Amino acid sequence: MNDKILEILNLILESKKLNPIVILDRELRLREDLGLDSFDLAELTVRIEDEFDKDIFENGLVLNIGQIIDILKKP
Repeated sequence: MNDKILEILNLILESKKLNPIVILDRELRLREDLGLDSFDLAELTVRIEDEFDKDIFENGLVLNIGQIIDILKKP
């Protein structure tokens, strides 16, 4: 799961010509640390939902990678 999240995030970062991340750090913030904007977050949501069949923003804002991982681990 972590490898797929890393792959998805790096696809989005690459499309913005930003540096990829090497290690999936739970504390990395989507907006502040990775530089994602609202369009990027929408793309992230769609890609994760396609891959894992879960809407990560269903219950509100997701601010960091750790929150994504926690949501995807829930049954």
